[in-house]
Amino acid sequence: MNKRMMVFACMCMCMSVIMSGLNAQTVIKGTVLDGKNGEAIIGGSVIIQGTTEGTITDWDGSFEFDTAEKVPMTLIFSYVGYEEYTLDVNAIEDFKILLNESTEVLQEVVVKGSRISEQTKKSPLSIESLDAVAIKQTASNSFYEGLGSLKGVDLTTASLGFTVINTRGFNSTSPVRSLQTIDGVDNQSPGLNFSLGNFLGSSELDIQKVDLVVGASSAFYGPNAFNGVISMETKNPFFHEGLSASLKFGERDLFNTEVRWADSFKNKDGDQFVAYKLNLSYLRAYDWVADNFDPISDSDNNQAFDEAGENPGRWNAVNIYGDESFQKFSSLYDQNAGLNTFHRTGYREEDLVDYNTRNTKLGAAVHFRTNPSKGFESPEIIIASNFGSGTTVYQGDNRFSLRGINFYQNRIEFRKKDKYFIRAYATNEDAGDSYDPYFTALKMQEYANTNENWSNDYRRWWTGASQGDVFNRMKELGYPAEGTEAQLAWQNEFSDSLNLWHSQAAAFADSGEGQNALNPLAQPGTEKFDSLFQDITSRKNNEAEDGTRFFDQSALYHIHGEYKFDFGFFDEFRIGTNARLYRPNTEGTIFRDGVDRISNFEYGVYTGGTKKLGNVDISAAIRFDQNENFDPLLSPAASLVWNPAENNYFRLSFSSAIRNPTLSDQYLDLNVGPARLLGNLSGYEGLVTLESFEANNSNPNEPYVFTDIDPIQPEKVKTLEVGYRTVLGGNLFLDGSYYYNIYNDFIGYQIVLDVPFDTISIPGLPPIINPNLFDTEVYRISANSSETVTSQGFAIGFNYYLNQYSFAGNYSWNKLNTNSNDDIIPAFNTPEHKYNVSFGGRNLTWISEDITTGFNINYKWIQGFVFEGSPQFTGDIPSYDMLDAQVSFNFK
Repeated sequence: MNKRMMVFACMCMCMSVIMSGLNAQTVIKGTVLDGKNGEAIIGGSVIIQGTTEGTITDWDGSFEFDTAEKVPMTLIFSYVGYEEYTLDVNAIEDFKILLNESTEVLQEVVVKGSRISEQTKKSPLSIESLDAVAIKQTASNSFYEGLGSLKGVDLTTASLGFTVINTRGFNSTSPVRSLQTIDGVDNQSPGLNFSLGNFLGSSELDIQKVDLVVGASSAFYGPNAFNGVISMETKNPFFHEGLSASLKFGERDLFNTEVRWADSFKNKDGDQFVAYKLNLSYLRAYDWVADNFDPISDSDNNQAFDEAGENPGRWNAVNIYGDESFQKFSSLYDQNAGLNTFHRTGYREEDLVDYNTRNTKLGAAVHFRTNPSKGFESPEIIIASNFGSGTTVYQGDNRFSLRGINFYQNRIEFRKKDKYFIRAYATNEDAGDSYDPYFTALKMQEYANTNENWSNDYRRWWTGASQGDVFNRMKELGYPAEGTEAQLAWQNEFSDSLNLWHSQAAAFADSGEGQNALNPLAQPGTEKFDSLFQDITSRKNNEAEDGTRFFDQSALYHIHGEYKFDFGFFDEFRIGTNARLYRPNTEGTIFRDGVDRISNFEYGVYTGGTKKLGNVDISAAIRFDQNENFDPLLSPAASLVWNPAENNYFRLSFSSAIRNPTLSDQYLDLNVGPARLLGNLSGYEGLVTLESFEANNSNPNEPYVFTDIDPIQPEKVKTLEVGYRTVLGGNLFLDGSYYYNIYNDFIGYQIVLDVPFDTISIPGLPPIINPNLFDTEVYRISANSSETVTSQGFAIGFNYYLNQYSFAGNYSWNKLNTNSNDDIIPAFNTPEHKYNVSFGGRNLTWISEDITTGFNINYKWIQGFVFEGSPQFTGDIPSYDMLDAQVSFNFK
């Protein structure tokens, strides 16, 4: 029996057990509106008279909850500032309630589980949410960073302008396995194919709600919803009018200001028919300086370190670029004595990167109601435009300086909430003056000298009688003629002298006075450095211009439609389709489009339905996706949610996801100096493995091993999840879940070499074939792993509400089961254990009735783990904890 059949059989058995105890439930739903202007009542209370059963209204005034009570019953609707409304219910229908304003202030009505929506409690997926109030009271620099306090969420902050959200493992600073949407619009960069955090996202003042769907969700959200979905919903100007503004100040010259304005207009009948909103956000700060000059992790150059742990000939430092080139000398008693291992003079990142972070976001939207007399129930036409721009540091496989990057997103949509929509949008980007600091360092070194010639000049100074003649100096200071241990001990004792001589040798090699030097090495802070830096970073990183600047004016075009039906067997049945066209344009600086433009088209069709049988909700969905470069794929999903008693929900789900290779995985062609990064749409043949090349360098008798790399394919994951949600005592909400993931065709990278061979002909002898190491190229090629990988995890969280106060906590455990030696499989990069604890209050009237306050305190602890990025950026992250606090004041 295959795995899919096992999962299906498991679900069927569970359903048969549950169905035996089904009890009929009554569904109460409707909307609550302002009786005067028809606006939605947000957070209004709906309870059944004589009980504590009920819920609160959502941002659009809608409500829905299940009850074991039978009609007839009496519902009580209330909201602060409005008259209480009582409705006798004799039949179940979709209610529309109008509340009238009151001159009396009503006492707060406590509703069981009121701060947790029924949609969240009944969801078959693991969903974490922040509502509008929680966003304002987040104990973090921004709401986006505040998502890190939710259970199962991992935050990686590479710079002040670039924070990345990951879930359930295989985290990276390039979050290609997560999908981020704003009002249903994919927020990814068209060229990079992932979101740059909220750097090009939405203003915090305009965020109404954030849902974070944890786990594989392609059947519900499409390709790339691999490990999770960050779904942001902005405020509707019909419901959120007026002026709002915020100011934030902090260390590192942090200044952040946001302004939002929204208004609406009424027609001659007094109905709202058009509304608009405008948003402005500006962030300024001086970023953290990358000044880690320790050796990179697992550095092994056979260096002779002294007792202080320092090598006189330097080392490959984390944030110095160009010092990766080194020479080794093993002689302990000849003219090379004391050289050991020495590294070329590199450039510090702080001399190559602009740390002045800037981020500007502008947004505008106009909403038209096509049938204004229906108010909230009217279909809407939405025309929206967003612009983001700024400068920051981006951490990927390398460090990149994003300077003056621009991002444009335009959308038009026709929708009726919870019924249908058709949405079209276009995303365009311009990389501005962005460049690669690491490659810039190498180019600046090339201007002075080649690595080989620089090393020769270094050694000439060391061994030259007129310049260094270090060996004779060492003998004058008593350098022992014999005994390895004695010689190493002497080098440790006289490390100050060795440090001096190595610095003098490096200064000579940098001076441009050597035998084959081209120019002196340009020194930071000089006019020559500034001129050379500007010249290199202003030229494009392609064969024609030979610079390090990225040109990227890529575009993404997307159309998406969906319709929900209420008919037949299903309580709700939906069908949808979408199509997307990528149009990269990098002029050969990133992709293979130096001569001809490339494009990539994909589309998908999905359908699914839900059915309520007694106190069990059953849902199933399936999605078909086709990318023009790959075979079609299916993403099925199925779940059941059992509600055996009031406010108790058990869930069991099977889900799956695919991730199409990114444009980089398919078309990348980027020279970064030590290697050439390549996409892999067609496959490669006859390349030398890195392991055999290194073995041959150590022992020429070791033969080269040749390998072929198959064309890249989509990666896939299947997830089985069980969970439980409950509300205890009307105040305590608990949610726990366990997942098991099975991954196939992981997309990673394989490092190989293209080694040309020269044939040497000698009369009378067989031809001699030698490798040409001077023309050898190193490739890093996108590839799939052939191994199957599994992981598992558990998360539990609680929220306790007592009037206006809340106490919350969560714990997460994530484990990679498969210990693979396949270098293609990306690093797990996830702490095994972590937890959060928080305490907060809302709408507290400590000062006066007109001034309310709020606060939130969050403590987090994260277990140490190894974060594996590129070799330059791999290292141990120690266990750490953090305390965040926030206080807010609201002036009515």
